[in-house]
Amino acid sequence: MRGTVLRGATVVDGTGAGRYRADVRIADGLIVEIADAGTAVGGAARTVDADGLVLAPGFIDMHAHSDLALLREPEHPAKVTQGVTCEVLGQDGLSYAPVDDTTLPALRRQIAGWNGDPDGFAWDWRTVGGYLDRLDRTGPAVNACYLVPHGSLRMLAMGWENRAPSEAELDRMRELLAQGLAEGAVGMSSGLTYTPGMYAGTDELVELCRVVAGYGGFHAPHQRSYGAGALEGYAEMVEIARRSGCPLHLTHATMNFGVNEGRAGELLDLVDRALDDGVDLTLDSYPYLPGSTTLAALLPSWATEGGPQATLDRLGDPAARERIRYEVEEKGSDGCHGVVTDWATIQLSGVGAPALADAVGRTVAELAAEQGRTGTEVFLDLLLRDGLATTILQHVGHEENVRAIMRHRAHTVGSDGLLVGARPHPRAWGTFPRYLARYVRESGVLTLEEAVARMTGRPAARLRLRRRGRIAAGYHADLVLFDPDRVQDTATFEQPRRPAAGIEQVYVNGTAVVDRGRATGARPGRALRRTGRGVEAG
Repeated sequence: MRGTVLRGATVVDGTGAGRYRADVRIADGLIVEIADAGTAVGGAARTVDADGLVLAPGFIDMHAHSDLALLREPEHPAKVTQGVTCEVLGQDGLSYAPVDDTTLPALRRQIAGWNGDPDGFAWDWRTVGGYLDRLDRTGPAVNACYLVPHGSLRMLAMGWENRAPSEAELDRMRELLAQGLAEGAVGMSSGLTYTPGMYAGTDELVELCRVVAGYGGFHAPHQRSYGAGALEGYAEMVEIARRSGCPLHLTHATMNFGVNEGRAGELLDLVDRALDDGVDLTLDSYPYLPGSTTLAALLPSWATEGGPQATLDRLGDPAARERIRYEVEEKGSDGCHGVVTDWATIQLSGVGAPALADAVGRTVAELAAEQGRTGTEVFLDLLLRDGLATTILQHVGHEENVRAIMRHRAHTVGSDGLLVGARPHPRAWGTFPRYLARYVRESGVLTLEEAVARMTGRPAARLRLRRRGRIAAGYHADLVLFDPDRVQDTATFEQPRRPAAGIEQVYVNGTAVVDRGRATGARPGRALRRTGRGVEAG
């Protein structure tokens, strides 16, 4: 019970309330005492001088792509060095549970650009419960929650077919979804620009969201467009929430591409109307302009019907290639959010094939000019040569939209960070300190208390975490201690794997995963599973 005392910290408790100075004692994984600065009872095994430092609840990443990283590199330096103590996995409608022996190999290929596809890895689960058990056996550095991915449900029920499900197929999806929720998932994600989730109609999603609502979960959609059809896509997600009664969390809520410059207010008006009408709605965003995804995501939806191998077959067919060219260059592919693709904005961030390594960091337009070919020819041949594993940065964001969205009362923080590739987006290593440095200290877009609430208490409430997301006696000791004058993201687009500065201590379940600014290698995290009372440690 002696534990650790963080003495003289400036406490920002995650509720949005004003800061105060205190001594905070942690022991046995919990916050056991909060006392006036300088008055904590002595006898602690360790005392940390926190004078001049801010103590906040551990940061919660509402949109993470660490599904394999937590199993392969469980020390997880990318996130612990930012102060992250919990991540939400299973995003964008595609992840590795539930699966079967047929869908798993196809999924591995389809999202290799997000997570890699390691040789010799033991895929020893098939269910959501099995995946969460594997997390617990591995012992990651951070806690993790899981969303049942809608696209994976659809694969299991009806493959990659572009049609509405039969009643029997819909029942199968309901059954698999209910099983995953009963085994501990916190909700359902959907990926409506990715195969096969993009083939789902509104009614299908309403029916599945009714199941989610019955288990106290929420729907986290990657909606149908963030470009030409962005507002219509967001409106559909709100409609699904209204009809199903299911809480809604708009992931990576952005207004991107030239067609949406200066239009964040229209999205926020839609959100406000829904909130005022009683819709349970939150959203998250990352504090950067470029987005990140797979190169294959730019393909039109018809070109990806049938799964990865069918897609690759089409890429070698001259008639299909011409049809793709027309859609991406002239019409606007639905895979590129209904916007004609500007190859100068598409920069390669990672490849699966070593022979293509020299292309990383180059735009498709640069490669095309160098080779004397069109951007679409380079695009299609890259996909073929790399087996769809290529990842990209998409330079399509607008600063005024980013700032407007982060100010909103429903806002939380998600990194959407991909951890693989030679030059991944720096948001995987820099999202949380970037908020604190750029948007709190430097520009004053948010107060410190507002930013911390968006990173901690507000996401904890959405996830229904029990005794997490606040600094209060009896709460789990998920904590971050940082220097508000020095905290800084140092990851860049050229050097994206650089740890943050100014993050002094990070505790997960009371164990230090960062000490004196360095990752300790400790792995005290666990799967946090939903129960009837909320989410609690498995």
